[in-house]
Amino acid sequence: MGWTNSHLHHFLTQDARYSDPCHSEDPGFGNEPDRDETRATLLQVAPETGAQFGYEYDFGDSWEHEVTVEKILPAGSGAATAALCLDGARACPPEDCGGIWGYANLLKILRNPKHPEHKGL
Repeated sequence: MGWTNSHLHHFLTQDARYSDPCHSEDPGFGNEPDRDETRATLLQVAPETGAQFGYEYDFGDSWEHEVTVEKILPAGSGAATAALCLDGARACPPEDCGGIWGYANLLKILRNPKHPEHKGL
């Protein structure tokens, strides 16, 4: 996404919520504590084609994503060692722009060179 990983976030599957234990004092929701995202692999969390999970970044701006596994390549196939984003709309919103409403306002200002905040943004 191009963000700096400077905000709280979590991954939500049907079975659990994964978060960074260094930044989480929340014991989890319900009776199940959050799982350590640094110990989970994508294959463990979404083990088959079509598997889906949620990702929320910056609980203040609340950027919510739905992630779907499109294809799993065999090990050693020369594939990238990281997940790749295959589709999405527009560029990634900048860090700390105020969520969906702040981003919409930012785009409006950037489209209007005469807006008083255009140069600053």
